[in-house]
Amino acid sequence: LYSHERDGFQIDEYCHVGQWGTHIDPPSHFHAGKRTLDRIPPEQLLLPLVVLDVHEAVQRNPDFIIGAQHLKDWEEQNGPVPEGAFVALRTDWSKRWPDRAAMDNTDAKGVSHYPGWSLPVLKTLFEERRITAIGHETTDTDPGLATSQDDYSLESYVLAGNHYQIELL
Repeated sequence: LYSHERDGFQIDEYCHVGQWGTHIDPPSHFHAGKRTLDRIPPEQLLLPLVVLDVHEAVQRNPDFIIGAQHLKDWEEQNGPVPEGAFVALRTDWSKRWPDRAAMDNTDAKGVSHYPGWSLPVLKTLFEERRITAIGHETTDTDPGLATSQDDYSLESYVLAGNHYQIELL
């Protein structure tokens, strides 16, 4: 774009596929007419952080799905998830990065095995605790067992509510 010879400084432009690498999924990613990334106000990007740490359970079971009891246990120790929070699901799946095969963790039948959210937990967080957004280390909101069947219903649920999420944390 710019060179030392012509402009007195060097600037390069790098592009990559938007869905590979840490990224924000705006509501418009799945739903026409919902907010695009440029319509998420900056004050909705700086939020109180809640980390639901399930990495030990994921070590034992890559198909782990966070359930209502995990959220209840967290709140018993820490108090209610604050309204407006960003809730991150810690699975340590990011340690597999950047190996695509390790991230997908696909078996011989083509089924992916990686952790994910559950609808009861998402409903509690968004509808009762009124959080702003979620994040996870995997490529999808939905666990691998679901995405292997083209089921992205949990991601659709989050984005349909005009919320955003951060994937591949």
